[in-house]
Amino acid sequence: MASDTAAGTGKVPAAPRSRKSVTGTRRTVAALFLLPALVLLGALVVYPIGYSVIRSFYDQSGDGFAGFDNYQALFTDDGIRTALKNNIIWVVFAPTIATALGLIFAVLTERVRWGTAFKLVVFMPMAISMLAAGIIFRLVYDQDPDKGVANAVWVGVHDTFAQSSAFPKAHPGRESPLEPAGGGAFITKDTVSAGDTVTLPLVGVAPDLMPDDAKRAAAPKPEGDRITGTTWQDFTRGKGVGTLNGVDGTELGYAGMKIEAVKDGKVVETATAAGDGTFSLSAKADGAQLRLSASNFKEPYNGVDWLGPSLVTPAIIGSYIWMWAGFAMVLIAAGLAGMPRDLLEAARVDGANEWQVFRRITVPLLAPVLAVVTVTLMINVLKVFDLVFIIAPGSSQDDANVLALELYRQGFAADQPGIASAIAVFLLLLVIPVMWFNIRRLRREVRR
Repeated sequence: MASDTAAGTGKVPAAPRSRKSVTGTRRTVAALFLLPALVLLGALVVYPIGYSVIRSFYDQSGDGFAGFDNYQALFTDDGIRTALKNNIIWVVFAPTIATALGLIFAVLTERVRWGTAFKLVVFMPMAISMLAAGIIFRLVYDQDPDKGVANAVWVGVHDTFAQSSAFPKAHPGRESPLEPAGGGAFITKDTVSAGDTVTLPLVGVAPDLMPDDAKRAAAPKPEGDRITGTTWQDFTRGKGVGTLNGVDGTELGYAGMKIEAVKDGKVVETATAAGDGTFSLSAKADGAQLRLSASNFKEPYNGVDWLGPSLVTPAIIGSYIWMWAGFAMVLIAAGLAGMPRDLLEAARVDGANEWQVFRRITVPLLAPVLAVVTVTLMINVLKVFDLVFIIAPGSSQDDANVLALELYRQGFAADQPGIASAIAVFLLLLVIPVMWFNIRRLRREVRR
């Protein structure tokens, strides 16, 4: 009817106006502004993805069609299967532990006076690049306790409860009254009798490695029906200086050396050498051989091989958590700040303790934030490359391998661009569902 009215009056209906955006910008103008970004997106994202998909179906040269052979290699090649297994470990443990630590830090920092400063310290590793973090933790995990912080702490704790030997390199010298007893121990060739004095000379310990409580060795003195002796470092500086198997004035005693009197295969008495190397045994040692037990010569504890085949992946995951726990803490703290406090107070008034409040109220209310953080970190760990490449030494890099590193190795070191492209496509397929879940979760939060 509106058209008839317009026709009857002779008026031409007005053309519909082009719709404008909320800000008043025409769609054409908006499209022109977006065009450079869309071109860059297509050149830097869409084209490489498309090319990788196509290249994954070709052989090494790129001329012959390989079908699904490259994808088959993902599940048959031992190196790629190891990388896939390690990626599963990364996805399961790294985001979970980082999110859990972030939650704990976010909750606890609300209750301390210096919470802001603590958050700053925890978040600070995020300002460090993966390259720098990898170099830092390569030093932290160094096997040498004098260089690696992890082993320095570990060895310190171990030596607190189990003191290492000060004489790992000691051994009998020329014409010594001692001989090997098996298992690293040394024993006298002859038996001893009550009233005897015994000398147990050893060599092989550098002067600067002698115990701090070592004193100048003293020659043994007879003590009635007791057996006395001296064990010492039979070495005097200078060519031709000192008496072989004799205690000289500048030689040091083996302080703390354990001496066992062995008779018929059984230890009948033990003694510990004083600072000057002297020791004394009762008449029970009469007719026994004196043995320097193997514990005197065991090598010092050198810590844990953090970057060995069995621990390299957990060690690298630890460095990742050090970096990203602060990221999780900041996001969770933001969610915690927006939480209605009246619910927490109501629970406390009703008699709930802090653990019940945390478990039954705080965590459920933070569940959307925790999900976003966890999923974001899962996307991140699927692409982890830098830390593994830098921290893992060449001897255990195969054991720490992940898909992103295997992509690099296949594409550049092994010159297999087809397999590398297949790994890239496979990684994309793994990331897409996680990204979709994250985007869906964010949109749901926006609608609220």
